[in-house]
Amino acid sequence: MNVVIIIPTYNEKGNIGNLVNVLEKEVFPTIKNHKMGILVVDDNSPDGTADVVKKLMTEWKNIELCSGEKQGLGAAYVRGMNYAVEKMNAEVMFEIDADGQHDPKKIPDFLKKIDEGYDMVIGTRYSKGGSIPKNWPPQRKAFSVIGNILVRTILMRFSIHDWTGGYRALRKEVFLKEKEELTSFKGYTFQVSFLNKAVRDNFKIAEVPFHFTDRTLGDSKIAPKEYIIDLLKYVISDKFKELVTGTFGKFLAVGLSGLIINTVIYVLLAKFTNLSLVYANTIGAELAIFSNYNLNNFWTFKERKTKTVLDYFWKLIQFFVTSSIGVFIFQNGSIKIGSVLYGRKFYLIYYIIGTAMLLMWNFIMYSVVIWKKKK
Repeated sequence: MNVVIIIPTYNEKGNIGNLVNVLEKEVFPTIKNHKMGILVVDDNSPDGTADVVKKLMTEWKNIELCSGEKQGLGAAYVRGMNYAVEKMNAEVMFEIDADGQHDPKKIPDFLKKIDEGYDMVIGTRYSKGGSIPKNWPPQRKAFSVIGNILVRTILMRFSIHDWTGGYRALRKEVFLKEKEELTSFKGYTFQVSFLNKAVRDNFKIAEVPFHFTDRTLGDSKIAPKEYIIDLLKYVISDKFKELVTGTFGKFLAVGLSGLIINTVIYVLLAKFTNLSLVYANTIGAELAIFSNYNLNNFWTFKERKTKTVLDYFWKLIQFFVTSSIGVFIFQNGSIKIGSVLYGRKFYLIYYIIGTAMLLMWNFIMYSVVIWKKKK
């Protein structure tokens, strides 16, 4: 495959030559089954980085230069990946820093994962075999570690250990799928958003641990305060959108419609008949279950909806069984215990408590059992 190592630069005159020499002399000769190339994406560095690259291009014929205005790390990578795909026929692209912090000798490990069928490979500092520099000041360690913990926690994606790192390999299909939504992200939020969208679109993600080393020349481009604020804005707003417009948001809307059906029937039967509260709730719940099944099948989980009549009725049976178990354990259980202890007059309170517990039971069962994702 055609593999392009993309190196974004801004004032990296003292570093770019060292990295290119390590790649060309020590790394590329060990890779036999891929055609290796280098693309330097320079943001019109005033220190003459581009001049160094042009000199390197006379020595190594697999190096190209893509210059442009300084618009942030995300814009540089998008510009570079477009160039790599269109001009260099890249099938696999790497993100790697020019300052030597990303160990280039790990590139064969990344490519091994790509050869195994993974779509995106993340260099991780926060799993076994990876590390950050011991000599980092406490505040930088805190920003890096806390940033990753916040992202993993807010997005509820714990299988990936390093969200903010910039050492990665990806197939061109991942970039082409996501690039239209990446142009608005600047700075290091680009890395988190890119990975988050790839995970959401079910691309296969792998990790390669590596030891992150400190730069020896030049200044770090990280602005910690801006970095954390922008990161928090993105992950919080993205998670909110996912909850409101995603599967869980639709599930809540369907659940609300079923709750209205259940509640109206339960209240009417509880107030105007002599039926026991448990029977009154069971009648309302079973009608709500039938309504919820159809709305969830054709809307909430429409990408996993039933395809045949047999499948429809089989899932309907599963739905009724799992939902009814929840109704009898949580709703009816709460109503029964409450009515025994305190009598019939607080019937609505017993119902609300049981329904709250039922909500989480239903979402778990519907997602994992009824409309589970196919591998």
